[in-house]
Amino acid sequence: MNSNDYNSLPQLVFSVCSKYWDKKIAFKYKVNGNLKELAYSELWEQIENFALGLLSLGFKPNDRIAIVSENRIEWFIVDVAIASIGAITVPIFPSTTPKQEEYIFNDCSAVGIVISNNLQLKKIQEVKDRIPSLRHFIILDDIEIKENLDLSIKTFQEISSIGYSSRQKEKRDLIIREKIDKIKPEDILTIIYTSGTTGDPKGVVLTHNNILSNVISSAKSIQIGEDDIFLSYLPWCHAYEHTVIYAAFSCGALIGIAESIETISTNIKEIKPTLMTTVPRLLEIIKKKVSSQVAKEGKIKQKIFNWAFEIGKKYVQQINAGEKPSILLSNKYQLADKLVFSKIRSKLGIENIKFISGGAPLNVEVNLFFWALGYKVYEGYGLTEASPVVSVTREDDVEFGTVGKPLENVEVKIAEDGEILVRGPNVMRGYWNDLDATKTAIDEENWLYTGDVGYITARGNLKITDRKKYIFVNSGGKNISPQLIENVLNQSQYVDQCIIIGDNREYNTALILPNFEELKKLAEVLEIKYTHISELVSNEKIIKIIKNDIDRLQKDLSKFERVRKFALLTEAFTVDSGELSPKMSVKRHVVERKYSDLIEQLYKLDEFK
Repeated sequence: MNSNDYNSLPQLVFSVCSKYWDKKIAFKYKVNGNLKELAYSELWEQIENFALGLLSLGFKPNDRIAIVSENRIEWFIVDVAIASIGAITVPIFPSTTPKQEEYIFNDCSAVGIVISNNLQLKKIQEVKDRIPSLRHFIILDDIEIKENLDLSIKTFQEISSIGYSSRQKEKRDLIIREKIDKIKPEDILTIIYTSGTTGDPKGVVLTHNNILSNVISSAKSIQIGEDDIFLSYLPWCHAYEHTVIYAAFSCGALIGIAESIETISTNIKEIKPTLMTTVPRLLEIIKKKVSSQVAKEGKIKQKIFNWAFEIGKKYVQQINAGEKPSILLSNKYQLADKLVFSKIRSKLGIENIKFISGGAPLNVEVNLFFWALGYKVYEGYGLTEASPVVSVTREDDVEFGTVGKPLENVEVKIAEDGEILVRGPNVMRGYWNDLDATKTAIDEENWLYTGDVGYITARGNLKITDRKKYIFVNSGGKNISPQLIENVLNQSQYVDQCIIIGDNREYNTALILPNFEELKKLAEVLEIKYTHISELVSNEKIIKIIKNDIDRLQKDLSKFERVRKFALLTEAFTVDSGELSPKMSVKRHVVERKYSDLIEQLYKLDEFK
């Protein structure tokens, strides 16, 4: 299968549904706590019904229709149905504020909005009068509509019923496939808005060919098969999961939809996936939970655990370096697996799984932890403007600390200043209504300037060192990569997340969100009495222990890279408060602005506290 076999994404979806029409289950998902299944035949019928319903409402090719919803089976149906009539999807995060929605919907002149529930309806009520293009609301929940918004408001079920009735008429059963046949590869499929650190978000215009080329090439590089079970928890409105969902679907893999990030452990045990995309944050959480459980065991079990992982790391490093481990090391690894790793896998509920990590750099120690445990973790790299996958680790060429080789139809080169440039059929058409930004991002030879810095290793794998805009220069003229230092500090059991500060400063400092559970354990051991967590983050004994742990971790960093002072925070970073993006990465500029006074205090103090 290659992207030239299809002119559009709906054409691919219909082809897959036809191949597995009554033979397989396409999706598994929960409804009110009950596990449901959807066959390929049922899926396509629902797509056609909804698409016919859209036509009956007057939607036409090139209309922009927004989707504001959490992951659910209706999201997929709506996404394909909109594309099937030649319209353009505009997916956005459910956490988007009313003000941001107002800007996006006006910028793309949205004609309709598909929303998941009453909460999203109330948000759009605040700004609907300032969006003149808006004519239709479609609500995925089957609820009674009471509000009068002077607009066409219908539920998903109502639209589908309209389409079903329309389908019964003469010659209407083929109309959607006729519409699909008219779609050209260069036609716009979706506009995905990216949130920048400053200014308004930009709409990334992606064509059917952009997405198709990336879907097919990604599926081939990841080696997805029809026997795979893919569990999805990352938001589908994000380019990363959007492409991988269709990559898995194109191969006939069963797709499980996780209920939420909070239910991942339960959903894993229910679905038993063989493949998951993830962000480093989830892997870091799992590693810390396992380490925390081990810390509760006796000293003998802790020693066995530590021994096992040292053996495991040596074993997987040699295997992935193309070396053959000695018989002694192989035997030790088998023993470690029997005594430790197999038991941990049993508790986690999965025996064999392949993780594809993206969205942020994955710490090598975290990666080695999972490989030693018996789980394969491959790293990918991309950006929305590239549909989004640029490179991914290959199964037969794992080089820890890199994001693998470019996809077979993608070119990568490194500019003189270290910036990564990308060219290929996956590169966006441009930014919606922003010719100047498009010209800045893509040069005359069609190279996309990613804003990321890195290099190609001797083995031909791409290594990302930082975001170009995140590399700062201290007052001594040294270039510093904050993400590198943050990855080091995040390995501390006492650190949940951190932000490194040091641009144009004499030395580096850090804002640290501590692992509150570990602080409470310290308080118990040190017999510290407290009534609020704020008393723990200011306790000198606890601060000293954390400082010693950080100093231990920083020993291999250059002197100018090391964090000299830090402050412990009491409030967790959240999506709602704005410090975290919906894909769970820290918004550096938001945190720095919020704690600007605290940062200044770190540079005014003469002594470390």
